[in-house]
Amino acid sequence: MKSHTTITTLLFDWDGTIVDSAQLGLNAYQKAFAELDFVFSQELYEVSYSPNWYLTYEALGLPKEKWAQADDLWRLHYDNETPAIIEGAAEALISVRDKGYRLGVVTSGNDDRVHREAKQFGLEDLFEVFVCHEDITRRKPDPEGLLIALARLKKQPEECAYVGDAPEDIEMGRQANILTVGVRSNYPSSARLLSLAPDIYLESLAELSNYFTGVAQFE
Repeated sequence: MKSHTTITTLLFDWDGTIVDSAQLGLNAYQKAFAELDFVFSQELYEVSYSPNWYLTYEALGLPKEKWAQADDLWRLHYDNETPAIIEGAAEALISVRDKGYRLGVVTSGNDDRVHREAKQFGLEDLFEVFVCHEDITRRKPDPEGLLIALARLKKQPEECAYVGDAPEDIEMGRQANILTVGVRSNYPSSARLLSLAPDIYLESLAELSNYFTGVAQFE
């Protein structure tokens, strides 16, 4: 396992890690597919779900020419709802911030939605950087998003950890050569998380401060 003692910065996935958006996301998929007059298989969704939703579209058999319309419909239906923040998430984030860690978000989510939800939950000022869908050209598990965050924060990989709930999050962190922290969520992909062997596994984000107890003085 990589060392905790050099960690000064914690980067977080958004959906499933900080906000409990799993059911709202599923609802939006179902409504979007219904409007496209295309059969939605929840069974296929559960085994193929990915934060890279184009892989999910592909697994569900949605023709590529319908993807852009599916994106618009998904956003329309999702934006009509408000997800809940995961229990204990705000307290966990405030705790590690107060212990001297710098915080950032690296997510597949759209910039306007993520910022809206962060502001709604009073979290926006906790994070120094947001890297969202619009900032990247290569989707998870490609490490591009993490590398952008490292560059913006002027941090080295050994100074950072990435916290996420999907197998792609762990693989992305591994490719970026940073410490990986897996956290259980309500998304179907969470069931496959342990198979990626994250450096740290949390049943709840509330456990985060048990592992990150404070930035070392020499940092």
